[in-house]
Amino acid sequence: MQKINKLLVLALVLFSITTIAQKNKKAVQRPFVWEGANLYFLMTDRFNNGDKTNDVNFGRVKPTGKERGYQGGDIRGIIQKIDDGYFEKLGTNVIWMTPIVEQVKGGVDEGTGLSYSFHGYWTRDWTNLDPSCGSKKDLAELVSKAHAKGIRIMLDAVINHTGPVTDFDSVWPSTWVRTEPVCTYNNYQNNTLCALVKNLPDIKTESDENVELPSFLIEKWKSEGRYEKEVASLDAFFKRTGYPKAPKYYIIKWLTDYILEFGIDGYRFDTVKHTNEDVWVAFKAQCDYTFATWKKNNPKKVLDNNPFYTIAEVYGYGIGGGKLYDFSDKKVNYFEKGFNSMINFSLRWDADKDYETIFSSYSNSLNTTLKGNSVLNYLSSHDDGNPFDAKRRKPFETATKLLLSPGASQTYYGDESARSLVVKGTIGDATLRSFMNWNDLKSNPETQKILLHWRKLGQFRRNHASIGAGIHKQISVQPYVFSRIFSKEKINDAVVIGLNLPLGKKEISIETIFKNGTKLKDVYSGKTTSVVNGKASIDSQFDIVLLEKN
Repeated sequence: MQKINKLLVLALVLFSITTIAQKNKKAVQRPFVWEGANLYFLMTDRFNNGDKTNDVNFGRVKPTGKERGYQGGDIRGIIQKIDDGYFEKLGTNVIWMTPIVEQVKGGVDEGTGLSYSFHGYWTRDWTNLDPSCGSKKDLAELVSKAHAKGIRIMLDAVINHTGPVTDFDSVWPSTWVRTEPVCTYNNYQNNTLCALVKNLPDIKTESDENVELPSFLIEKWKSEGRYEKEVASLDAFFKRTGYPKAPKYYIIKWLTDYILEFGIDGYRFDTVKHTNEDVWVAFKAQCDYTFATWKKNNPKKVLDNNPFYTIAEVYGYGIGGGKLYDFSDKKVNYFEKGFNSMINFSLRWDADKDYETIFSSYSNSLNTTLKGNSVLNYLSSHDDGNPFDAKRRKPFETATKLLLSPGASQTYYGDESARSLVVKGTIGDATLRSFMNWNDLKSNPETQKILLHWRKLGQFRRNHASIGAGIHKQISVQPYVFSRIFSKEKINDAVVIGLNLPLGKKEISIETIFKNGTKLKDVYSGKTTSVVNGKASIDSQFDIVLLEKN
């Protein structure tokens, strides 16, 4: 008995030590700043297959064009990678997923071979998840597990259009959508009051007229046994808000329900410039309301005081445009119309410039014209046919320029594994959407080397708000050394970075960023040093130095 008691005491001591260590580990986690976030953008169907039982739904089995059918990726596959620590090792603090709401059942040929809705942008029912992605129970688990690791979840919202008409999917009522004219994109009206392409019905988001629910949706909900519940929820929403029962407000309600139910942290809004701006003002107001309500109802699950975050996809916007997007006959400030940030379509071209030109110009814009707002940088994406390095010949440079550029960063799945963006036999954007190349990560030493580079830079970005949200200052031209400093409320962060340095021993000028005697760590090599006479010496086999306080 005495031996058992001693073992029990020992177990309790070990448990206490572990618990204290875990609490201490949580306590030293770096504060999260959206403006400097490190997003990982994945195409849900093409990332990881965690549940093979949901691979085929609605009879989507016809032969398709190359890379245009469902391939099995799902929410459970993402959960597996969260559990494995994949995102943590990449320094990811936001996961952005392509839309997971229920899609049209059938497929269409857009001139590229039969296509199914694997990408998630052809909505049929905003209130339900597509079974190919998984269940709402899966989504709840994903959000919970991501939050436990300090990772936010951003969903993708489509309000501009429904899915196409197929052999199995009727067109929405004419009170809800227009099917013509097709947009010509030459002025404001010809971007907003038209269908993006043929057979992609455009939601009449400019309308404030009351409309009835589509009969197909009523029948669907009744067959699923949830008609009364959905209607009661809609009635409560319209009573609370006072909005007319217009198409945009139905969809706003349906999409903000995911915030209220699951506590997602942000939305990336699709095709923003193809609706009137009042849509986004109302959307943001309801996002803020539902997020605050979720926090109130789930106080133990709240990560921090950050507000709900919204990012606009205004195709063609670049950071050089400041706060305005020019339609030729009208300029719109989307930052004043419900958005915290906008996707920056310029870095893919700017990446051909030298580091200092990119870093200094972006920092200047973000700390002057765009102060208080941010941009999301990327170098490859799901619908951009002009990625920076399609053939993946410059994966190290891609990582360095993307992850060290001021602003938030968007790693597109496979950037970190050099997944090729040139797939033989594909037409159009399908070439960008092949399945994640997990086998290369497991067996190819060169791919593993590339991944390690992305991980080091990604973790450094995650741990330092100054990289994306701070002020950039060049310290020396040769060798190329610069600092980033960020100060806001209780957050004070500073780093010094050197690029294209000589291999072996190198001296880094610190200027006044760190005082003499300060102990520093080079995160890239793992080596430590101290500041002596305003300089730090590092002896490493790498040409990059990432210095932080040790």
